Amino acid sequence: MGDTHKPKRGSMAFSPRKRANRHFGRVKSWPDTDSKEVRVQGFAGWKAGMTHVLLRDTNPGSPSSGQEVRKAVTVVEVPPMRVLGVRGYAMTVYGMQTAGEAWADSEKLSETIPELSRRVPKRLEHDGEAHHAALSEKAGSGGLCEVRLIVATQPHTMNSTSSKRPELMEMGLTGGDLQAQLEWAKEHFGGEIGIDDVYLDGSDIDVVGITKGKGWQGSVKRFGVKLLSHKNSKRRRQGGNMGDFGTSYVRKTIRQAGQLGYHQRTEFNKRILRISNPVDNEITPDGGFLHYGEVRNPYLIIQGSLPGPAKRLLRFRDAVRPRKGLSAVEITYVSTASKQGV
Repeated sequence: MGDTHKPKRGSMAFSPRKRANRHFGRVKSWPDTDSKEVRVQGFAGWKAGMTHVLLRDTNPGSPSSGQEVRKAVTVVEVPPMRVLGVRGYAMTVYGMQTAGEAWADSEKLSETIPELSRRVPKRLEHDGEAHHAALSEKAGSGGLCEVRLIVATQPHTMNSTSSKRPELMEMGLTGGDLQAQLEWAKEHFGGEIGIDDVYLDGSDIDVVGITKGKGWQGSVKRFGVKLLSHKNSKRRRQGGNMGDFGTSYVRKTIRQAGQLGYHQRTEFNKRILRISNPVDNEITPDGGFLHYGEVRNPYLIIQGSLPGPAKRLLRFRDAVRPRKGLSAVEITYVSTASKQGV
């Protein structure tokens, strides 16, 4: 009898499916842009929840052009971020490696953000001016290949998260040359950057986050394998054959039970519909967002869903493959109806 050919049951799209190392994602690369002015390429915020809006379809080629369409959106609270320092990278035979970094005055930062001492120890012997000068010298001689900003979140400005300890992360810089990026970072040492300084309404971004954890699950739910026949011996919700009897070797590609969820995933080309500051809880639904509460800081309205549950810290970056010819955004209504199910 001839061998049948058909697609495999159960996608191996992401492997290994193990738990993420931390509760927020890691941006592995920053795209090159044609920006002439120095600007930050990323930001971070906390997922509040979802609602829906009515948009005016401004795409002339759409069947619903000129009409109001309903879209599901995600609200993300984005408090300003604090600039802590700058880091330079040099290209070696082993890839990019840290060539040096300069930090802002730790005493001033501790006075501004008392919670920062939980994450960053006081740098008593760190001369920020000297380290910045050394980075500038390396950049002038071609010793640097990339410059990134070191920033910290400010969860103490929110009431929705129990953790008040800031998270440290890198943000890419683009525009100008490396010397200009170093000078821009030095000017903003210890200062704040807001979401308005990074993105505009209607722009595309990539969202990096950690998905909702579902614990240990079987192969049927984890990979979508087919249930065995009801006449099968002992069990149905497992693989039919895991390998040969001779070697008793099980390959890693065999779909077995294990961790499902709490994986790092990247959503490409998520569109920002609105960047705004809340006025009298204008975006908070009646009764607050489920498992989150009120939004009291600047927020984003992003079209579609985002990975992770409420209170999950999400990271944003410039789109690595942005779409062209996007029409303008015209929101006519934002739903603030209760999400309590009543």
